[in-house]
Amino acid sequence: MSIEIPGYRSGTWVLDPAHSEVTFSVRHMMISKVRGTFGVKEATLIAPENPLEAKVEAKVDVSSIDTKDEGRDAHLRSADFFDVENHPVMTFTSTGTRVQNGDFLVDGDLTIRGITKPVTFEFDFGGFGKDPQGNYKAGASATAVIDREEFGLTWNAALETGGVLVGKEVTIGLDLQGALQV
Repeated sequence: MSIEIPGYRSGTWVLDPAHSEVTFSVRHMMISKVRGTFGVKEATLIAPENPLEAKVEAKVDVSSIDTKDEGRDAHLRSADFFDVENHPVMTFTSTGTRVQNGDFLVDGDLTIRGITKPVTFEFDFGGFGKDPQGNYKAGASATAVIDREEFGLTWNAALETGGVLVGKEVTIGLDLQGALQV
């Protein structure tokens, strides 16, 4: 099976970290959400003629976590959560690409804290075009929901009003821009 994506070009695409971001959100006290970002260390997309045969590899700098609260960020870097000293990078390696009910899905292995689990990202292509320097660029957004406890992120605190401080489900968001290598 093959699909048509207007403007798609095969080749090696490299992520532009200055125009890309990894975000997350998780329930806090079960009444609101905490949002944060990570810096993308590197990502490469090998895109053959058939987009459904594409392969993605990405690395995220876990120490770059930013929730706009230095104390919380330090706690998230600690062994209670990401254990950045022992696990400084989170990785994603695709295992397949497919279209389901009109949605473009990328399946892969996500590794956090040395624990690897399968995850599916739903992609939305923003489009393709040339920048002012003549570089061919692509943009996309993607989302996935994970259970943080499956990745060893189990720290929590019970609340006296019931419930817990940190929710289990984490929504991961990607806003990506990459350049076709020539």
